[in-house]
Amino acid sequence: MRGAVIHAPGDVRFETLADPKILQPTDAIIRTAVTCVCGSDLWPWRGLDATDEAHPMGHEYVGFVEEVGSEVTAVRPGQFVVGSFATSDNTCANCRNGWQSNCLEREFMSTCQAEYVRIPNAQGTLVATEEVPDEEFWPGLLAVSDVMGTGWYAADAAEVRPGSTAVVVGDGAVGLCAVIAAKERGAERIIAMSRHEPRQKLAREFGATHIVAERGEEGVARIRELTDGIGADSVLECVGTAESMRQALHATRPGGNVGFVGVPHGVSVDGQELFFSHVGLRGGPAPVRRYLPDLIERVLTRRIDPGRVFDLTLPLEQVAEGYRAMDERRAIKALLKP
Repeated sequence: MRGAVIHAPGDVRFETLADPKILQPTDAIIRTAVTCVCGSDLWPWRGLDATDEAHPMGHEYVGFVEEVGSEVTAVRPGQFVVGSFATSDNTCANCRNGWQSNCLEREFMSTCQAEYVRIPNAQGTLVATEEVPDEEFWPGLLAVSDVMGTGWYAADAAEVRPGSTAVVVGDGAVGLCAVIAAKERGAERIIAMSRHEPRQKLAREFGATHIVAERGEEGVARIRELTDGIGADSVLECVGTAESMRQALHATRPGGNVGFVGVPHGVSVDGQELFFSHVGLRGGPAPVRRYLPDLIERVLTRRIDPGRVFDLTLPLEQVAEGYRAMDERRAIKALLKP
């Protein structure tokens, strides 16, 4: 098969790779329907995560089951399935508590920008649709496998409630999906922090009621102007930098909550400042599997359309251009077709 391999910062190649095989009785092999480039893939592309040796890339996927291990009964060959970037058996104590992304058997997917993918813990990870969905739904379902599920978790962790005010820090695919999540969870005001006009437009179409283009302390001051001087009920941090985390914490009212889902890079939190702020802080890798059945239904019933974050479609063989376009902010998110 063919797939994406990163060799060094700025060097992703489309290469011939060994076909995946069933290694454990809990595995499945899927044929990729569509995959994509994630904002978090840009960390190694930019050299901010080390690439010590060449390795495959990609953790978002939907596809058709080709083969299953002897212990997999939840899905069967021929079915269309959606999974999560973090695999889970969905039976351990952490999974039963709703934290499948911290499953005791967890493995993080890392080979999905390819024609075929081995899915560990397939029994608990994959969710099959009742029938093969029309191709128009594939981008939305692909978004559910990570960015929509992650945006939903940001809203969940920040405790977005009906009638509340929510702020979304970050205008990438996760941030835009977080706007969808905040609207679905009933926020009355949704403030998207963005300085890019096309992304501002999409944020408004997804449900944002206000746009704040300022960043840092200027951005915080603008949020306070919009919230009677105290800050927002919920802030959804979807970037992962020190600046974005500081902005999120300072934009939250006392008693409010920050849900942080951007993979932290250079982030530190002052414990004493957090202590006196009365701001709640929760985040981490999103337990996407918890939300899959609900989000799949919302996509297939056209209640939400997170697939609109894909504003560039490329053949899988042009995966490197997908990385370049996202790195240069020429694209929000690149969809890849095998």
